[in-house]
Amino acid sequence: MKLVKKLPVTVIILTLNEEDNLAGAIESVKEWAQEIFIVDSLSTDKTVDVALEQGVNIVQHPFINYGDQWGWALERLPIRTAWILKLDADERVSPSLAQEFRDCLENEPKEDGFIVRIRLWFLRKPLHVEIRTCRLWRKDKGQFSDVIVNEHLHIDGVAGRFKGFIEHLDSVNLHRWYEKQNRYTTMEAIMRVKGDRFAAKPNLFGKALERRMFFKKHFYDIPLRYQIQWLYEAIWRRALLDGLTGLAWVRLRIEVQRAIELKTKQMRITGNIPELCEVPKTNFDARILSLPLQRLVSSKNMGGKAEK
Repeated sequence: MKLVKKLPVTVIILTLNEEDNLAGAIESVKEWAQEIFIVDSLSTDKTVDVALEQGVNIVQHPFINYGDQWGWALERLPIRTAWILKLDADERVSPSLAQEFRDCLENEPKEDGFIVRIRLWFLRKPLHVEIRTCRLWRKDKGQFSDVIVNEHLHIDGVAGRFKGFIEHLDSVNLHRWYEKQNRYTTMEAIMRVKGDRFAAKPNLFGKALERRMFFKKHFYDIPLRYQIQWLYEAIWRRALLDGLTGLAWVRLRIEVQRAIELKTKQMRITGNIPELCEVPKTNFDARILSLPLQRLVSSKNMGGKAEK
């Protein structure tokens, strides 16, 4: 069997009840990634079993919000490689993108981070819809926005671009999709009601992320906003090319925005703002607590006192 040289990349995956997705994500990177860390939010399914079976590093940390979880991971994990890759459990690094990683990193790039194309899948079909965001960055050159959901990576330096895709498979079925979107939309509504910061400063004439935050901030002030969103998703993002599947995806994206709007109104009218969207409150897995890595991350910067 031919041994593949490992790249100086640490892959970090956040999980919460991802038993159906996690193995595929790990398989897509384990051949070439030097190290893989799973940061689990006290899953109640078999996520921990999958990670242990795959032989990757896993630690647990109670979930507060996404910005906090990523901040904790970058601060506490013993990352020894020059580069870090963010990967979601329902994502897969395509072979073509993995080859781009190899071609780039073996030639000592000058960039401090790299923007990756993420291709969305829906109902087991790849869409023409894609997202471009920074996922690979030089250690100590990136930090995540301090927001409770839809966090973004900010690079301190120059970012390059790759042509290959990360395949985003989304939820295994619509039941799970609605569960996830219910959680996300509640978090978004909380952010709006509390006036929390955006992932970047909203600026119509700024960088791509700043422009995106500008429209996010003012979306609900726009007349005919859902008709405009339909045109944006179907035409500009090309979901119309995917036929009935693409149109179904567009309809659900509009439902997500409507849910945020209605939840925001409800919270403002009733004054009842949840602490945060419900996340299972469970105990640490005893198998994880016994691992040296868990003891290390739990005691780091705490004077040797482990987290309870």
